[in-house]
Amino acid sequence: MSRTPARIRTIFPFASRAESRRIGEILRTETVGGLLLVAFAAAALIWANSPWAETYFAIRDVEIGYEPWHLKLSLGAWAADGLLAIFFFLVGLELKREFVAGDLRSPSTAIVPVVAAIGGVAVPALLYVTIVGATSSEARGWAIPTATDIAFAVAVLALIGSHLPSALRIFLLTLAVVDDLIAIGIIALFYTKSIDLVPLLLSLLTIAAYGTVAQLSRRMFHAKPAAAWLILLPIGFVAWALMHASGIHATIAGVLLGFTIPVLHKKADRTDDAGPGLAEIFEHRFRPLSAGFAVPVFAFFSAGVAIGGADGFASAFTDPVLIAVVVGLVVGKPLGITAATWLITRIRRINLDPSLRWIDIAGVGVLAGIGFTVSLLVLELSFGAGSPHYDHGKVAVLTASVVAALLAAVVLGLRNRRYRAAQAAAED
Repeated sequence: MSRTPARIRTIFPFASRAESRRIGEILRTETVGGLLLVAFAAAALIWANSPWAETYFAIRDVEIGYEPWHLKLSLGAWAADGLLAIFFFLVGLELKREFVAGDLRSPSTAIVPVVAAIGGVAVPALLYVTIVGATSSEARGWAIPTATDIAFAVAVLALIGSHLPSALRIFLLTLAVVDDLIAIGIIALFYTKSIDLVPLLLSLLTIAAYGTVAQLSRRMFHAKPAAAWLILLPIGFVAWALMHASGIHATIAGVLLGFTIPVLHKKADRTDDAGPGLAEIFEHRFRPLSAGFAVPVFAFFSAGVAIGGADGFASAFTDPVLIAVVVGLVVGKPLGITAATWLITRIRRINLDPSLRWIDIAGVGVLAGIGFTVSLLVLELSFGAGSPHYDHGKVAVLTASVVAALLAAVVLGLRNRRYRAAQAAAED
């Protein structure tokens, strides 16, 4: 006679209703942002291959700023270093929110998306290095296919997944959040050429001051939000500028600033009943700015690549970097995520949520192959604009993201149809 365990652990149990509602609101905002991202990227690609292509590249390369502070940058660089700092600030907020008051505060719940994200980073990187060669100069781009674009992925999910289980949406978002955390670490550790310690130390001290002011200003944000913004925004900009001057990618400052924001009103109370902290207030105000402006504008300046017609597109596919990026995102991502999830659930004896099937996890893995925003950022850090791999890498990221989106639409679309039929049958 087989024994039935007294307590069966599942991925993201249904009891987390408050978290489901909160994540639902995030997904709705990211859906709009994802659609804008696709529109801006398509506009850039069309413009860059039109008779007016020189105008696009001239606008992208216009430099503005103040040279003595190392802040004279092209518009494209301002989008990558400046606007994406807003996106990564929200990543910092979301990470802290998840690990302090969200579903990831429980190790038994957090371990599955964490391990899945690690698998979704490791397998694409290994496939990339295997294809280009570990000792080749192209190996520097190993991290390009390791990222997931949450806005683009959520937009696809919203279009084809109206009846998919909420547990699957939570899994996608938490997976992408952990994926972003890994990407942040990769950028900081592997794509920093040199570090100027004095600006770095000053930046960290400024970030600490920002966090102290944020802690002291919690009541002010409720009573006089305008006054609080006048204090925090200049401090945040100084921290960003000093981080940029230190040689570390300035988006790291955005993440660290996000980490300093308090999540709950009461430090000792880690329940949702403690009320919204500054993190929720900031997230509510900054997410539309990030999803509706910062990320689409970055996509506009980064996605524009002159393909050179059918011959140029065909020749790009002879570049091992392009092949490695496409294989890493389209094959490596779903393989790594699904295999890692299966492995950890078997080792820890954790069941899938009753509403999910393994084909759903595989579909999310395919969807995570949409790299786009962070992949383009890592591409810019890996290969300079003068490298032939730079433009080919852009073609690779765009191609892989479109292919992953189409494959995910097929897999999850069929699953969505099945869930819709089951729901209709249950209602009858």
